[in-house]
Amino acid sequence: MNKQSEETIQQAGAAKGPELLITRVFDAPRTLVFQAWTEPRHLVNWWGPRGFSTPACEMDARAGGAYHFRMRASDGREVVWQGVCREVVAPERLVWSCTIREPNGNLISAETILTVTLEEQAGKTKMTLHQAVFDTIANREAHQNGWSEAMSRLAEYLPNA
Repeated sequence: MNKQSEETIQQAGAAKGPELLITRVFDAPRTLVFQAWTEPRHLVNWWGPRGFSTPACEMDARAGGAYHFRMRASDGREVVWQGVCREVVAPERLVWSCTIREPNGNLISAETILTVTLEEQAGKTKMTLHQAVFDTIANREAHQNGWSEAMSRLAEYLPNA
């Protein structure tokens, strides 16, 4: 990351109770950030925390459309993110249901609702990510760590997208 990117990308996490809020400014136009969230050709390049890849990614980015991401850790362990796009307003807002399971279907994380809002700010994009309601504080904290790393990966990916 160049010095300018380091100075302009900011993150704030508010993790009080069963909700998660992350705000980040990306040095990229809002349309591109929206595409990075909704198009598999982009998602496979940044989705997940460091040490994870996304070898399978299906996204029907419309209200009522389903998505299914298979993530693989560096140790070979796999998890599946899946849900339904409840709201898709290009290029400003996404609302998804989210469930995380093992490949055999065993539940890892109960359903939450993920809301991503994108705002233009002088050629950059302010992203606000809200996810709720987590079943445990530990689960919320694990998501906060994962999202923090994923947002760093997205910031690194966008200049070359």
